[in-house]
Amino acid sequence: MSERSSEQHWVAERSHLLALGYRMLGSWHDAEDVLQEVWIAWAAADRTPVRNPAAYLTTAMTRLSINRLRQRQRRQETYAGPWLPEPVATERLPEDSAVDRDSMSLATLHLLERLTPPERAAYVLRTGFAYSFKEIGLILDRTEPTSRQLYHRARERMDADARFQPDPAEHERLLIAVLAAARQGAVEDLERVLHEDAVLWSDGGGKVAAAYKPILGSNRVARFMTGIFAKHPYATRIIQVNGLPAVEFSVDGVRRIYALRIVDGAVAEILILANPDKLAYV
Repeated sequence: MSERSSEQHWVAERSHLLALGYRMLGSWHDAEDVLQEVWIAWAAADRTPVRNPAAYLTTAMTRLSINRLRQRQRRQETYAGPWLPEPVATERLPEDSAVDRDSMSLATLHLLERLTPPERAAYVLRTGFAYSFKEIGLILDRTEPTSRQLYHRARERMDADARFQPDPAEHERLLIAVLAAARQGAVEDLERVLHEDAVLWSDGGGKVAAAYKPILGSNRVARFMTGIFAKHPYATRIIQVNGLPAVEFSVDGVRRIYALRIVDGAVAEILILANPDKLAYV
């Protein structure tokens, strides 16, 4: 394989690899780091025996992402409060991913955190990129039946909570309803758009004020949200994050991103991203 051909293969696969890494890691920064590792390895490798460059690069990206995910999970044991995925402005996403609102949304990336790294890889490769179980097995160095089992186990965990993603218009309507009720201190109005067992997650990373434990139940979530607005005169705007509308809040130079998970027409989760290290791509 010539040097020019090698670079052409890399350019053709780069967007796909970055989207894969982001789904695997929930961090655009980490995905770019792993992508750079893959490029360095690809540039230095003897590519003569490589018959399928796309498969070679996908395998490298997946395996290095699994390693990076395991390292991060160990660090999360001492992370200050809940760990939430890193949001990315929709226009930054690879073109084919920006419209894939289900698999790229913050809510789905958050749900993926409950999977083991091999389960996550099998699930992402199957649902996000339509790989066969045979191909997944080769990528993960597992048998085809094992890769199938990994995927089905992951799907069972995901399907319990990932039943429905609304269209952007419905998502924005509920965002505005939550925002209006919170601003007005209307606890009961806010409760009406929340699931009874709604959960609020807040990730400040120990760097800004945030709830160190999830807020459970519609009444507690509603009171927490109205309390925030009672204390701070937030400036707000609707922005596009991970293919769906979100709200950007700012006060005294501190930014926060609020995103929702919608199930059956009501808000099941509110995700608050406040760690400044995670807001570089929004």
